[in-house]
Amino acid sequence: MTSASTEPTAADELARNLTSMETDALLGGLNVSDGHPRMALTDTQREIVNSLPLLFDEAEKRVFEEIEAEAQAAFLHGIGQHRAPIGTGRLVSCYSSSVAMDITARALAQRTAHIALVHPTFDNIPDLLKGRGLTLLPVPEADLERGEPDLPDEVGAVFVTTPNNPTGWVLSEDGLRRLAAFCARTGRVLAMDTCFRAQDTRAQYDTYRILEESGTEWVVIEDTGKLWPTLELKAGFLAWGENTDLPLMEYFSDVLLSVSPLILLMITKLAEDAGREGYAQLSGLIRSNREALAGILDGSPVELTDPDARISVARITLPEDGPDAVTLYDTLVRDGTHVLPCGPFHWARQEDGRRQVRLALARSGGDVVRAAETVVAAVREHIEAARHDH
Repeated sequence: MTSASTEPTAADELARNLTSMETDALLGGLNVSDGHPRMALTDTQREIVNSLPLLFDEAEKRVFEEIEAEAQAAFLHGIGQHRAPIGTGRLVSCYSSSVAMDITARALAQRTAHIALVHPTFDNIPDLLKGRGLTLLPVPEADLERGEPDLPDEVGAVFVTTPNNPTGWVLSEDGLRRLAAFCARTGRVLAMDTCFRAQDTRAQYDTYRILEESGTEWVVIEDTGKLWPTLELKAGFLAWGENTDLPLMEYFSDVLLSVSPLILLMITKLAEDAGREGYAQLSGLIRSNREALAGILDGSPVELTDPDARISVARITLPEDGPDAVTLYDTLVRDGTHVLPCGPFHWARQEDGRRQVRLALARSGGDVVRAAETVVAAVREHIEAARHDH
């Protein structure tokens, strides 16, 4: 009697979530899987990290509320969010954007059982929403941009990721104005994940001003974790409107007392540095890596999927006669290179991402080049092997 195979199948890979694949990549090898920044600190960022003992002493002596408001203002004002509700009690700091997301999901479940969610998007968003018992309806980015998505009456909230991961799509200012007016008119909550906002100036119009003026109920999640290579020392921010009738503060207090004032002081310093030259340096690195990736793919069987995207991830499309995303992922992992197959981003129809993989760009240029060359070589090898078999 033969034993059953323990090798993972394509179906097994599709069943895994993206975070588990990113965790595997932390074990070693060439990691261009997760969107967290893993390049070297700049000289000024290194100075800030070196000052952590002094910041610790400062954090012990100062009032937490002052430190928190200072960090929120430095970060949010620096990316155009001047009407963010700092100091109102409607803007709280979380360990991460995922914590803020789970609090939001729990609160939304008190209002409605059905959510319209942008499709595709990073799979931990639908996972967290579904984990709180919500039923999800996929909505294409273009429908959200038009601002009048065709939704069943039972859908009580619209959830948008902008800039969206993995596509890089940004909901325009006019698009948000239309969508917020639609939600106000139909009595729906508008929830937004803007965690990549600081990487794309097109997303840095004052979201909070538009939401306030619309009269809709709203929730916004912000994040510092996609910007600076600080070994997961970060914070997420959760904000909501004055007329938003959701138990967000109650659920926040169920989860945590506060984030570390030391981390908030560090965020203030990093945000101030970013406002001087740091954001330009980050954008330059991402742009340079995207251009290098495009150059390597040019003339190959593989295409850059979203050439106009500006965030620190890039999708590439595989040829029909090449490997699918899961097959390529498995091949690359065996060789010590970690990317992400895009199926799980298409949380409602994973087949939509069957021919795409995603590479992270917040890396040293050498890492992105090596990963791109490895992808192209693996695809070509697969194509040649298939031709030989025939």
